[in-house]
Amino acid sequence: MRQPAEDGARRRGRNETEEERADRMWQELIQEVRVAQMGVQILFGFLLTVVFTPKYDDLTDTDRTIYIVTVVLGACATGALIGPVSLHRLVAGRRVKAQAVRWASRLTLLGLVLLLATMAASLLLIMRVATHDGFVPWLVTAVVLWYLLCWFGIPLWTRRRHTSR
Repeated sequence: MRQPAEDGARRRGRNETEEERADRMWQELIQEVRVAQMGVQILFGFLLTVVFTPKYDDLTDTDRTIYIVTVVLGACATGALIGPVSLHRLVAGRRVKAQAVRWASRLTLLGLVLLLATMAASLLLIMRVATHDGFVPWLVTAVVLWYLLCWFGIPLWTRRRHTSR
């Protein structure tokens, strides 16, 4: 049977203190956020340029509405995915890393959901402009389902299936 740490800190499966665990989880979270930030920033940057192209004037009112919603979703996703950086900077050195990791994790998950919505809306807009076929909503739905499977379904299934009790 594992003995508690000499300093009284509770240890977990990796034989690390709560502070060590928070440090490790923070590093892992930041690596994950870097990947998502790159994607959302490229997509958001692209979206910001669309309004300045000649094609924008040809968009229908519906397509302009989709565009505006997409830009707002992209801005919100960017904010949520950059939020952990600001959170860390503002609470650094205050001995609240475990709480910061929890909040940063929540912001990251929210950012991923907003990124999913941004990508879906972007795909809808692009497909509506590229083709006026009736299959567009079906195609977008299929892609969104694929994202849901890859981003949430498989991870949640893995978590449930392989987490020890």
